Amino acid sequence: MLEAGVPTRNIYIEKQSGKDFDRPQYIKLMHKIKKDDLIIVKSIDRLGRNYAEILEQWRILTKEKGVEIVVLDMPLLDTRRGKDLMGTFLSDIVLQVLSFVAENERTNIKQRQAEGIAAAKARGVQFGRPPKPLPDNFHEVYQRWKTGEITCSSAAKECGMPVATFRYKANIYKINRQS
Repeated sequence: MLEAGVPTRNIYIEKQSGKDFDRPQYIKLMHKIKKDDLIIVKSIDRLGRNYAEILEQWRILTKEKGVEIVVLDMPLLDTRRGKDLMGTFLSDIVLQVLSFVAENERTNIKQRQAEGIAAAKARGVQFGRPPKPLPDNFHEVYQRWKTGEITCSSAAKECGMPVATFRYKANIYKINRQS
């Protein structure tokens, strides 16, 4: 963006996925732009990854908001040029093809991710944080809670955990003791 002459203050960097346009930086950009502004995007998949939404946002930006758009890695997608019928036609075709490719790539990424997770699980890889061991006093506190001697919140407090965690651990503890 800096090489394209965009001042640092006008660069919007999104940390979220481009699966949709409900992204903080994109929303901020939409509030700031006005007619005849220029939006420079590195590539169409940086704008978004949903075919229909890319086309809709492109229409909103160019037709409703009246801004110009330049996609750096695809010179045909430069709304400043080719304002005639043929130029508009070519831009629309390229935009549709690239939007399709962007959404297709998102679908492929999700599929590869699911396959990778399944393969890791098949190898026995554990996901998530490892469970904390039960506190040393858990058995004694659990017994007092089970007999009604203390309340659940008191039991959780004695074990140093939230009430929901105590109930969850107590349920697992009960099931494991029945086995």
